[in-house]
Amino acid sequence: MDIRRLQLLRELADRGSITAVATATHRTASAVSQQLKVLEAEVGVPLTERHGRGIVLTGAGLALADTARRIAVAIESAEALWLEFTQSPQGSVSVSAFPTAGQMLLPGVLRAIASEPGLEVVITDHDMPLPDFAQLTPDYDIVIADSQGIPAHWRENGLRVVPLMTEPFDVALPAGHPLVEKSVVRLTDLVDEPWIGAPTGYPYDRVLERLGAAVGREPRIVQRVMDNLIVERLVAAGIGIAILPRFTTRSHGNGIVTRPITGLPAERQISALMRADRAERPSVRRVLELLQAEATRVVEGYRTVGER
Repeated sequence: MDIRRLQLLRELADRGSITAVATATHRTASAVSQQLKVLEAEVGVPLTERHGRGIVLTGAGLALADTARRIAVAIESAEALWLEFTQSPQGSVSVSAFPTAGQMLLPGVLRAIASEPGLEVVITDHDMPLPDFAQLTPDYDIVIADSQGIPAHWRENGLRVVPLMTEPFDVALPAGHPLVEKSVVRLTDLVDEPWIGAPTGYPYDRVLERLGAAVGREPRIVQRVMDNLIVERLVAAGIGIAILPRFTTRSHGNGIVTRPITGLPAERQISALMRADRAERPSVRRVLELLQAEATRVVEGYRTVGER
């Protein structure tokens, strides 16, 4: 079996369509189809089957695609081992981050990379309404994702998942709100408040769902906004209160004050997702190390400020 054809099968498993594979591998759709037919003839069993207007992998196709992933990991591991003997990490590493993770982690990483000749990081930002960050891994070397816990399908799909940090959520209040006088806010304090919510399915929205379940009635959401900076302004204007991430919410001099919530699990896990083969590259491993170091610095820096 030709390794290049196996990798096309793996791409089909990850991307879901011939057209997407063709675009990603700079081929025509007919060329991809032809190569998969050749592979199917080589193995002697059907690897794909029709499903509606497209195709899906058969059981044999899925098994062979998983084999292709393991082969890719072995190749990258061998190349990484050789590069460690011959040179420092080099090349371009693409990183996708959701906005608040980008604010926390990317400036420090890019500053550190500037002192490492031959290593480049190319960043972009994506925010996903559901835990579908895994869908970005075919196109980026490292995807920074947030979630409540680690979704099982991330690891089931053969991804390398590296936890970076846990970030608590706080309640954001207008500076003159009566609850500002409390050091910790209880669920019963929040029952009758108007809320600036997040789009349905976002982590902050799921916290409000748990709040509603705990107090026995749904929170009164007056607006739903995705951008945290807009949420901060609406809170400062007294339109409502909100759930916001602790490390990136500006609570000094902008009209809002944040307080921790007691009696409710309110936090998110921030992780780095990678295809397992790409995770073997020295350049990717080096950028991951810098992301881990920056995440540690952010968490420890917040603790130090809190102790003053």
